[in-house]
Amino acid sequence: MGLPLAQQLKIGAYILKQHVLGRKRYPLVLMLEPLFRCNLACSGCGKIDYPAPILNRRLSYEDAMLAIDECGAPVVAIAGGEPLLHKDMPRIVEGFLQKGKFVILCTNALLLEKKIDDYKPHPAFTWDIHLDGDREMHDKAVSKDGVYDRAVAALKVARDKGFRTAINCTLFDGADPERVAKFFDDVTAMGVDAIMTSPGYAYERAPDQQHFLNRRKTKELFRGILHRGKERKGKRRWQIGNSPLFMDFLAGNQSYGCTPWGNPTRTVFGWQRPCYLVGEGYAKTYKELMETTDWDSYGVGNYEKCADCMVHSGFEATAAIDAFRKPWKMLGLAIRGPRTEGEMAPEIDLSKQRKAEYVFSRHVETAMEEEKQKANAA
Repeated sequence: MGLPLAQQLKIGAYILKQHVLGRKRYPLVLMLEPLFRCNLACSGCGKIDYPAPILNRRLSYEDAMLAIDECGAPVVAIAGGEPLLHKDMPRIVEGFLQKGKFVILCTNALLLEKKIDDYKPHPAFTWDIHLDGDREMHDKAVSKDGVYDRAVAALKVARDKGFRTAINCTLFDGADPERVAKFFDDVTAMGVDAIMTSPGYAYERAPDQQHFLNRRKTKELFRGILHRGKERKGKRRWQIGNSPLFMDFLAGNQSYGCTPWGNPTRTVFGWQRPCYLVGEGYAKTYKELMETTDWDSYGVGNYEKCADCMVHSGFEATAAIDAFRKPWKMLGLAIRGPRTEGEMAPEIDLSKQRKAEYVFSRHVETAMEEEKQKANAA
């Protein structure tokens, strides 16, 4: 596994504490989006489709520290947008580390070589570099040629400077299991500490709506990839950074519901309801998010937008809690790995899910009205 032992132990102790305290819902990872602006325009991303005044917004250092103090999660994943466009990012990372948090800084790496000396290696800090497959796959996913080569060069620089590194690989419809397995071999040979992977989520405003995986295709794809991983004799073992039970879920062997409160999201709009992927309203505080969100109205089987989702930000927390409650399941996976053949676990019934509500435009209109009021007050 690509997850540091110290992180595994700390998260396990944290989960134990929540159970002792009798808490039903608690966060594991703070998903921080300190800006939406990016220096790429990927066809599968719905995060950058905002007017300029919103793209110019930034969470301050103080906002970021308040967010982690409010929710108390042991891990912070910083995404965006492109976080390295934020001038206070080195200070934000250092602030989280000083608070004893594990920090995962997600980046497309285009600015990494230029900015890397603003950061210091730390056992709790990881550069999480987006690589959605080999050169052709990745450059197609990000809609720009040459990005793969720049990202790989930056990854090597980070490794040489002593940083912990991971790659973040999002897979879409049409991905070939053998090709993905070869890519995992390649990044393993580069010396990455962890491979983080997940199927893509169908953002409602993403330019390309044709290449998102449904649940059946996701399971078949990951069974194919993991089967090839078992067959790679004589090659270094892939250091998968995802939970073993999450990978078992992707392979169709677990019937999990999502845990949206496990990865609460703080953006420039506020605390996003209900999760990192679905933005259907915002709370001003973490307490308000937890107490006023109708959690039971979301998730696979409950809401049409969630029907095909198997993404890490919704299901990693479910897997982590299951591992805590049933450690023997983890032991079995450590010995044999995920099952890649045979009958899959029962699928969740979708017959009673409520219809999707498309509210993105309303949130943009509200935010633009706020910007107008600020301009008039100035």
